Amino acid sequence: MDATQALLSVPAARTVGLVLLTMVFIAYGGTFLLRVVRGGFPATDLQKAFFRAGHAHAGVLVTLGIVVRLAVDLAGVTGLASTLANGVLWAAVLMPAGFFLSVASKGAVRPSRLIALLWLGAGALAVGLVAAGAGLLSL
Repeated sequence: MDATQALLSVPAARTVGLVLLTMVFIAYGGTFLLRVVRGGFPATDLQKAFFRAGHAHAGVLVTLGIVVRLAVDLAGVTGLASTLANGVLWAAVLMPAGFFLSVASKGAVRPSRLIALLWLGAGALAVGLVAAGAGLLSL
């Protein structure tokens, strides 16, 4: 099947392909989490909790972002709703970054100001889901 017969647009296919490749890094990040849990990487209780949350959010949100991107593209949603639906994929970057980076300093017992990335990601997630849902319902 050539590109003119494809159900999925080329930009959406490239986005999904790129995101699928990032999942290799998320899986590799699991090895870091195993080292933390097994005591091979010194971490405070807060760091352990935030590392777990960051890893879980990365995997779940990347998967959700792919589903949203596919649904929006295959259904033919266009315009602002389609663009804003990418917020789910931005959340998949911002939220884990907030979890990891806010406790990156040695011996952290409180999150740094980089926790703001978590809240920025939560906003992007909400906007992306509302835009995708509204776009799909408007067809």
